[in-house]
Parts: sequence; structure tokens; C-alpha cells
Amino acid sequence: MTKFTVHVGTALPLRRSNVDTDQIIPARYVPYFSMTGHGNGLFADWRDDPSFAANLPQYQGATLLVAGNEFGTGSSRESAVWALQKDGFRAVLAPRFGDIFRENALMRGLLPVQLPADTVERLWELTEADPALPITVDLEQRQVRFAGRAEQFDVNEGARQRLLRGADTISDTLRHEAGITAHEQARRPLLPRTRSTA
Repeated sequence: MTKFTVHVGTALPLRRSNVDTDQIIPARYVPYFSMTGHGNGLFADWRDDPSFAANLPQYQGATLLVAGNEFGTGSSRESAVWALQKDGFRAVLAPRFGDIFRENALMRGLLPVQLPADTVERLWELTEADPALPITVDLEQRQVRFAGRAEQFDVNEGARQRLLRGADTISDTLRHEAGITAHEQARRPLLPRTRSTA
């Protein structure tokens, strides 16, 4: 997983609330149990609208998504996170996230940043006026900085530490491999054991 410390990028303003995971990537684009093969599935049902922000040339290459309230509600579709990452997004900024989406994002290296609704509104206004506006998402300081303004955000500390190291939950567990091995070796022989697949 790629480390996330400080990221500076431009933003795609998504002036929509209650965007569920089926709107992020419709089910027909989801290859089950695969992180690849999402094609052009991100926001696919809105791509026929030429005015949709993701279709506009000034927002191509954006690495931050600024969305409305309740982003990522609905099913526990990890593909929603993967589709956003495949399109180059490193973080999503919104007033509130679906709980399962937020946890999936944190486990996969996409940073969900919860900001007040008025801050999101201001970001929409600024990025619509200037699509090249640089926005800094600083996980080390837990800050979003733009246009001379700094906004603090909260994030689960365990997830924050994993993102800063570029570690997922499996690699985080494997940091304790020696202790796990010692525990397994000390167990009575008749009890179940874990085995390496390597």
C-alpha cells in the first residue's frame, strides 16, 4: 500500500449528496473478488452527461474528491474504493461518510476526510472558480489547507499510523510474526495451528 503523509493536489467538486456505492461504481462494473478490471466504471451512470464535473477537461488529473454529505452509503462494496483509486484519487473530502465505505477506504489506502459542510461548500466554490487551486491534505498534522485556510480533521489513530507507514492490516499483523510464532510453538500439540502458505 502507498504511504499517505502529505498530499498536494487539485480537486474534483462533486456537488451531490447521498452518493451510494452503486452510484460510485454500478454493480455491472464490479468483477467480484478482484482489485482490477473496473474499467471505466467510476460514476458510470453519470458519464453520459457532458456537464458532469468528472467529464470536464479542467478537472482531469484531480487527485482529491470533494463530495456532499453521506458519501459512500449503501452496500459494502470495496470496488467503490478501488474504482476511486484507479482514477487517481488519494482522498475524499465530505461532511459525512457511510461507515462501511470509510472503513474500507482506510484499509485500502484511500483517506476519507470528514469536514464541516460549510468548509465543503467553500471548497466547491473555490475549485469551481479555480480548478487548479492547490489543496494540501496533511495526515501527519491532520489538516486540510487551501487558500490560506487550515481545517483540522479527525481520523482513527490506528488507521492513521498504518497509512503513514503504508501498511495494511495484514502487514501490520505480520510486524508481530515472531511473537505469533512463539505463541504457536508453545501451544499444546492437539490445538489448531496456523501454517504459512509460502
